[in-house]
Amino acid sequence: MTNSSPSVVVDHISKSFGEFTAVNDLSLAVHAGRVFGLLGPNGAGKTTTIRMIVNITAPDSGRIKLFGQQITPALQDRIGYLPEERGLYKKMKVGDQLRFFAELKSVSGKEAERRVDRWLDRVKLTEWKSKKATELSKGMQQKIQFITAVIHEPDLIILDEPFSGLDPVNVDLLKEIILELKAAGKTIIFSTHQMEVAERICDDICLINRSRKVLEGSIREVKRGFSRNAVALRLVGGESVLDDRALISNVERHSDGIEVLLAEGANPQTLLKELLAAGATIERFEMIEPSLHDIFVEKVTEKE
Repeated sequence: MTNSSPSVVVDHISKSFGEFTAVNDLSLAVHAGRVFGLLGPNGAGKTTTIRMIVNITAPDSGRIKLFGQQITPALQDRIGYLPEERGLYKKMKVGDQLRFFAELKSVSGKEAERRVDRWLDRVKLTEWKSKKATELSKGMQQKIQFITAVIHEPDLIILDEPFSGLDPVNVDLLKEIILELKAAGKTIIFSTHQMEVAERICDDICLINRSRKVLEGSIREVKRGFSRNAVALRLVGGESVLDDRALISNVERHSDGIEVLLAEGANPQTLLKELLAAGATIERFEMIEPSLHDIFVEKVTEKE
């Protein structure tokens, strides 16, 4: 974790709507040059938190600082926000829309036009510049929405479910762009419930469940805190050993192998010896760490 001052500080914020508590006493810090994952199941409070950070709505209690200051209209121009609920002007041409959104953030004239052309080329949509939004596929519209969030070169970029509607090729393209923005020193908050994607691009995460923070830290710290004796196997023969509950507590079979969770106190070397003694031909034997998906499921399903 960097020692520099955080770009975003959320300090014990809470927000309720009537009797419903959307966010409950949440604190977090986001640093420049890192991708911060705001994670959780649908309805956990992620979008409400983001709307408070960008000053769409105010917290009932607590405070938020951006770049060491309270939010102001000038600071809002340093934010790029891709909301979960998308909205393009259906009858407006793509190029006109992008210029319009750039002008809203004080980028106009030839500079706006240059940025529009550069970004359309980057996301491989140059030939669609004169098309109306209704002529674009859902994935194309999503890429245009992404451009509207970054065309003014903001210092803080907030992406709420940015990969929605994208095929795997375009997910990889957008991921590549996000990592380029990170390398350029931008502060990036990335909100999703798709753990596989988060695991590939996030440096730090905050997991929210039922309006409360339940887990926070770097990906490495979080995984270290959930260390477990799990082994990935690919073998021929010897599978009777996997029925030994004194040695193995759980077995998951996948198309390309087996993942076993060792019983408490069991030693992986003992498993290896038992398999060899049973005549198994072992093609893979690898200690593995829990995925972010595994951690997510464990935390959001554990009893309070």
